[in-house]
Amino acid sequence: MDNRRYVYLDPDGMDDGWLYVVVEAPTGVFYQQQYGGTACRQGRAEGFLVPVFGPDALDTFTELFEKEFRGAGTRHHTWTDDERHRLRAIVEDICYWECDGHTEKPRSLRIDESRMHELDEAWLPVRTPDGPGVLVWNNSD
Repeated sequence: MDNRRYVYLDPDGMDDGWLYVVVEAPTGVFYQQQYGGTACRQGRAEGFLVPVFGPDALDTFTELFEKEFRGAGTRHHTWTDDERHRLRAIVEDICYWECDGHTEKPRSLRIDESRMHELDEAWLPVRTPDGPGVLVWNNSD
């Protein structure tokens, strides 16, 4: 029997104000996401979903991916040092609440630099206090 479950994030553009991390773990639950602007790439990550908060992150991601990269995705883009620095700063401003069941502590996310080739609009590989993950938000397309 196949116990896997699939959750498609924002299948019909229901809301545009969310920011999540799929922390990768063997849960049997797979989150799917369209990403990459008009490139319409499809991503899937197995794990658990964590809502995160970055007060300026969505606006800043919109500025970067939709305006500067013109919403066409960054699949074969070579990131300059300046662009990497800017992206790091945006991601590090996002608050991820680490919890051990008794206490909670706010922590910053980090871009997973070893997975830069996967990075695109609405799909950013990150490192969380709970392990590797993918930062996702509503794709512009």
